Amino acid sequence: MPNVFDLAARPVHLGLGATVTLQPEHDGTLAWYEAYAARTSGDGREGRLVSVHAFDAPWASWEMHPRGDELVVCLSGSLTLIQELDGATRRLTLRPHEAAVNPPGVWHTADVDGPTTALFITAGEGTAHRPR
Repeated sequence: MPNVFDLAARPVHLGLGATVTLQPEHDGTLAWYEAYAARTSGDGREGRLVSVHAFDAPWASWEMHPRGDELVVCLSGSLTLIQELDGATRRLTLRPHEAAVNPPGVWHTADVDGPTTALFITAGEGTAHRPR
């Protein structure tokens, strides 16, 4: 693993035994996530994907992580997480250095008003998506 790398381009996997494994360059496709899941499946629900993403428009889909929490940290800009929780919609607005958790099984999406960057630590096993 290189000493320094761009987390926005190359996410890492936090695995069993407190390991950190650099992942291939992230291209944002479903195929990338499927390959990631195959590479890290041995870690089961304990594995975590750590990634940084930049957005300048609302997300086009919803997602849900059934087997663990997802930590979302706003690094710059402003991000509004929208969560479907117990039959209600909850909106959580994050500014730089503020964080929120998407609990297991909660469908979520996000809105942004301008350029925003966020850090995600995700329990990705079994992640599902649906159109917004």
